[in-house]
Amino acid sequence: PSPAVPQEGDDAAPTPTSVNYHFTRQCNYKCGFCFHTAKTSFVLPLEEAKRGLAMLKEGGMEKINFSGGEPFLQDRGEFVGKLVQFCKQELELPSVSIVSNGSLIRRQWFEKYGEYLDILAISCDSFDEDVNVLIGRRQGKKNHVENLHKLRQWCREYAVAFKINSVINRFNVEEDMNEQIKALNPVRWKVFQCLLIEGENSGEDALREAEKFVISDEDFDRFLDRHKNVSCLVPESNQKMRDSYLILDEYMRFLNCRNGRKEPSKSILDVGVEAAIKFSGFDEKMFLKRGGKYVWSKADMKLDW
Repeated sequence: PSPAVPQEGDDAAPTPTSVNYHFTRQCNYKCGFCFHTAKTSFVLPLEEAKRGLAMLKEGGMEKINFSGGEPFLQDRGEFVGKLVQFCKQELELPSVSIVSNGSLIRRQWFEKYGEYLDILAISCDSFDEDVNVLIGRRQGKKNHVENLHKLRQWCREYAVAFKINSVINRFNVEEDMNEQIKALNPVRWKVFQCLLIEGENSGEDALREAEKFVISDEDFDRFLDRHKNVSCLVPESNQKMRDSYLILDEYMRFLNCRNGRKEPSKSILDVGVEAAIKFSGFDEKMFLKRGGKYVWSKADMKLDW
């Protein structure tokens, strides 16, 4: 059902059409600019997470994106797998996606849960392994880029749309990624400008110091210009990122990033979706403007598997 038309201008709560649920803050990578850091080790019990997801569906959610931390850490990928299956099978959401660093995903996971997943987004900031090491986007001896190609192939085999997320920062801003991105042929390449969030990767109580990674708007524009012929590229400036994402944390609280830090609402599990979302700082117009709503169900994509 389409969401009710808001009556009272600004007083009406926005509809949570697309939600990013960061159900864990734990991660096996140590990216220097991470803006959702391991401040807690809390993860909701599976049934509570499902209850919250059902409430969001009731409130108008059409797309859920599972994120972290690293979503495949919890229960060796079973936790996110069960949530993906629940959202597609029980809630019948048009779009179910995951953002992951890809390091912990196994073929067995695709065999079991691939059919329920519309989009897998893998974070990759550089095709130069030395740069990935500098950034912290790796664990042990594993080659992040090689792994990316393996995951690309599995997505083809199991009919999951493949997306790449890249954070543009001081260490990769001069890179030319045209050939590699074209070779991987993602449905969408999200290119984020490195973002400072106080209390996460900036300031006194932060677990990361991302200042040294930050680039100017001009730097970012130069990177975009270098890749202007990549048709799947979707740029995300700091301004777009701050207000046009609905972020749900590990307690299912909406996080308001408007003031440059993450201010939590009360949990939807306690006060309901509408009361919580009013505190989220979510800019529905900006969400639509940045192209936040796109063909996001694999059933509607013309994919050359």
